[in-house]
Amino acid sequence: MQNGTLLAAVDLGSNSFRLEIGRLDHGRIHRTEYLKETVRQGNGLDAERNLTPEAMQRGWDCLARFGERLAGFPKKQVRAVATQTLREAQNREEFLAQANKILGFPIDVISGREEARLIYQGVAQLLPQSNERRLVVDIGGRSTEMILGKGLEAQTMESYNVGSVTWSMKYFAYGQFSAHAFEMAEIAAKAVLDEAFDTYRAGQWDAAYGSSGTIGAVGDVLAAAGWPPGAVTRAGLDWLLERLLKAQSAERLKIDGMKEDRRAVIGGGVSVLRAVFDLLGIERIEAAQGALRHGVLYDLLDREHEQTDLRSTTVQRLTAKFNADAAQAQRVSKVAQQLFVMARVGMPRLESSRLQRKLDWAAQLHEIGCQISHSDYHKHGAYILDNADAPGFAQPELHRLSLLVLGQRGKLRKLEADFADRELIQQLLCLRLAIILCHARREPELKGLQLESGAEPALFFVLNCRSGWAQAYPQSAYLLQEEVLAWQKTPWTLALAGL
Repeated sequence: MQNGTLLAAVDLGSNSFRLEIGRLDHGRIHRTEYLKETVRQGNGLDAERNLTPEAMQRGWDCLARFGERLAGFPKKQVRAVATQTLREAQNREEFLAQANKILGFPIDVISGREEARLIYQGVAQLLPQSNERRLVVDIGGRSTEMILGKGLEAQTMESYNVGSVTWSMKYFAYGQFSAHAFEMAEIAAKAVLDEAFDTYRAGQWDAAYGSSGTIGAVGDVLAAAGWPPGAVTRAGLDWLLERLLKAQSAERLKIDGMKEDRRAVIGGGVSVLRAVFDLLGIERIEAAQGALRHGVLYDLLDREHEQTDLRSTTVQRLTAKFNADAAQAQRVSKVAQQLFVMARVGMPRLESSRLQRKLDWAAQLHEIGCQISHSDYHKHGAYILDNADAPGFAQPELHRLSLLVLGQRGKLRKLEADFADRELIQQLLCLRLAIILCHARREPELKGLQLESGAEPALFFVLNCRSGWAQAYPQSAYLLQEEVLAWQKTPWTLALAGL
């Protein structure tokens, strides 16, 4: 991307939605605008973990305002991510279907570990570069992320289901503060976080940093009261707890430095933070400037080039882990991309490159299920992708890859895919054809083969073959004829010409 390019990140958190816009300047991103709205979707989940209509409407209203500001931004310069609340919500697809339209950009629900990775990247990018071992903690509305890393590299990441919103709702009903409530909240938080002790305890890191949310709010309060700015200490936490207990409730709490939107969740946030301090042996944690949204912005830069796109590294790791046949994967990828280019003549170069990269990933991964069982390996491969720890990928991206892997062979209706999604269907057809043409596990003869795709809204493909090709490759010709039958049971049709 060129200097001066505007980039935007939207963070759909459990407590607040945030929009960060920055301008690229020689590899650094400098803020030009920042918007934050307290949406509190995290307390809008009912007993069945469905977002209430009111919670969904609050989110849609906020995204409409963000969407107006982002109007005119190119798709590649904006990324929106959603975290724990939408990871949990059983009806998230209902919310996201409308939210994507309102915002004008797709919203990625990211896994807890991916959230942690992006948080670390955001924190590290805004810190001076050094070789110190860093612990980064982010206490959000419904989850807490912990990361160990050095420099710009996150090395160990985890996400825990404990946060300021959930703990405030559970242990500080109606905003009431008591010593017993804090004791119970801290014990419960330690029970959830206990498995973090061995990995993240003191001695594993040189400096601790707190990102966004609770730690930033507590740091602001302590600084306003005369404590050293930019940090939270154990003594400062003890002082703040005394103030909360003296006030007895969030409504009666009057304290400098606390924003109004933080008052309702301060009890839960402080109890979780105290549990983290005790469990990990922290005496002081620095309030970091970077956060999830900054990590998303820098990740946009990395995704522009395959060499820096973490997703490509993750694909390589998965293929190595499951011992996929690299030579066959490369053959299938090469043929699939050639066919895709034929079918998408006239597509803008950048868009074509993006789709080809994802088609390449599907080809690289299409046989990872063979390590489990050669029978139904496509099903095993799809299951792996839907459940893999895959740094760099959002959950919808992984699921899209799993659909391609699942759909590489056999009946197409089993996919339960959106057959109106032209990009997905074209990628799927090219992958299936490539696997057929490479069935002998050697380089196929493509001379004289040409794939055409009907212009929108037409739903057909035509594969043209040169005279004599079917006689030269009878098994391939037979498999292609079987492929024609498979597509007849979908809204799309595949025709063969010249066979």
